[in-house]
Amino acid sequence: MISAWSSANGLVFGQLATEAKSNEITAIPKLLELLDLRGVVVSIDALGCQKEIARQIVQQGGDYLFSLKGNQSTMHEEVTWWLDHAIDGPVRDAALDSHAHVTKGHGRLETRQIWCTEQVQWFADRKQWAGLRSLIAVDAERRWADGRVEKERRYFISSLQGTDAQTFGRLIRSHWQVENALHWSLDVCFNEDASRIRNGYGAENFSRLRRIALNLLKRETTAKVGIKIKRLRAGWDEDYLLKVLTS
Repeated sequence: MISAWSSANGLVFGQLATEAKSNEITAIPKLLELLDLRGVVVSIDALGCQKEIARQIVQQGGDYLFSLKGNQSTMHEEVTWWLDHAIDGPVRDAALDSHAHVTKGHGRLETRQIWCTEQVQWFADRKQWAGLRSLIAVDAERRWADGRVEKERRYFISSLQGTDAQTFGRLIRSHWQVENALHWSLDVCFNEDASRIRNGYGAENFSRLRRIALNLLKRETTAKVGIKIKRLRAGWDEDYLLKVLTS
């Protein structure tokens, strides 16, 4: 199952099952066809970083922000080399905009440094990527109270104007809501990963029901408790259940 997540609203608003013996790459275009992409930014992880998907998003009036990894090996190597050299200084006129963002929580201090540029004319295959306009690099450093330090640099491509690193930082952080606010909630509050439903369309149907229930529980805001407690209360109190269903 693949889901379309609205980071602005914190809701699932589209879902599609992958076909048997297939994967997300074939399902993503079909899910995108169901959505109105005009004026929105579609962020997809590295598996969805595909030329045809980029073209479809642009044709439907949206913009894309793709994580770039080894599945696009040549592009990944060239963009990595160019951005690394641009950040360190050897590339002249790189026109990099940068922004730093610091967060503290869960026993760690995380610093993110974002760089972006519109200098894509050097990339020989740029015309194969519809609307390609910017390249982005993000350094993430995590420091724990026990002295552990983790460092990572990630790369992205986008059809957005590449002159506002702060905006790219916000969009990239928003992308991970699908993990933290959707998949984590489904696992912890609905025990989805432990589900043993396997027969027929049972797994697919219950997957949809869980996401509908999660949307409804998130939309009900009078109870200042977590999703798991809201579920319990809805099972105990029919008046509250009605409020959830009609909120």
